[in-house]
Amino acid sequence: MPAGRLVLALGLILSVVAGDVAATAQAPGSNKPKHIPPGKMAPLPPAVIDDELAIGGEDINARKVSTRMTVEVKVNGRGPYHFLVDSGADTSVVGLRIARDLQLRAGAPLVLNGMTATSIVDSVMLDELTLGQSTIHDLEVPVLREEDLGGQGMLGIDSLVNQRLMMDFEKLVIKVEDAREPAQVLDGEIVVTARRQRGQLILTQVTAVKLPIEAVIDTGSEITIGNLALRDKLIRRNRDNRDKFFQVATTGVTGVTINLEMARIAELKLGGITLRNVPIAFADVPPFKVFGLHKEPALLLGTDLLESFRRVSLDFRARKVRFQLRRCGSSGVEVTTAPTSAFMRVSSGDNGAVCRR
Repeated sequence: MPAGRLVLALGLILSVVAGDVAATAQAPGSNKPKHIPPGKMAPLPPAVIDDELAIGGEDINARKVSTRMTVEVKVNGRGPYHFLVDSGADTSVVGLRIARDLQLRAGAPLVLNGMTATSIVDSVMLDELTLGQSTIHDLEVPVLREEDLGGQGMLGIDSLVNQRLMMDFEKLVIKVEDAREPAQVLDGEIVVTARRQRGQLILTQVTAVKLPIEAVIDTGSEITIGNLALRDKLIRRNRDNRDKFFQVATTGVTGVTINLEMARIAELKLGGITLRNVPIAFADVPPFKVFGLHKEPALLLGTDLLESFRRVSLDFRARKVRFQLRRCGSSGVEVTTAPTSAFMRVSSGDNGAVCRR
């Protein structure tokens, strides 16, 4: 197959820690990102798919940027600004224009494990970050260029850890609820207790062509990426599959562009939902090593696949995820980030809960 080219602004899956660098108080954005080898974070407990997860709370206006969604937030009482929602990022991020316009105080340089590179970046101090009725105080966050972020800023897990979040791709609404309040309980709901409050949602109820894998829910990435261990298990070792790859040029939030191999796999199962003819890019991007997922087959589940659902609900505190389809049965869906025009098929099987309205 001839090589294609698709430039995507990937969201960051990152772990931010204080770097061994001089913490000089300079104007935000005065230093360009400095690229370094990726670090590693402690293992995360798994999340589960819960087909009965219900989220109430407040509706917040949302916009769609390509396949990703943004919400209105306030920074230090100013705004609203449109921030991307990134369930794979440890930290929120502000754009350089906001940092300069609000004259935010400079913080220490931070190590940022982005999708295409690990870098040392500038940071700023936020007195408060407001999402709906929830306000988070005293944050130190990276500052990056809006052109690389794809929005005015980004909401990470530091802002979402005590929230239940429902992203409605059909109505372009994001519903937010305080996860510290009791959730609405439905018949058949499975309750899972988290071992820690902070961290990405990593699903283990996922298979790729019947191969058990772990999948990170990453609403900040426009493209779904598998690691090389997954590629080798599914495609590379079969000589008949070697001509199925095409190249995709991908740009991360620090402005670094890398080439990814992309191919379609026959089947991906997320709990009771089955996806067929699924486009996936393959690369050992830094987040796999950061999460300790680089040795076994794993996947970063991006919004190119998530937007094919009607709703995606995330409970960060209870570590539960719910996928709801636009209709029952089987239907064809075009994945807009794939260079080829073949349709992916989405099926609910016998599980009526995944398409209940």
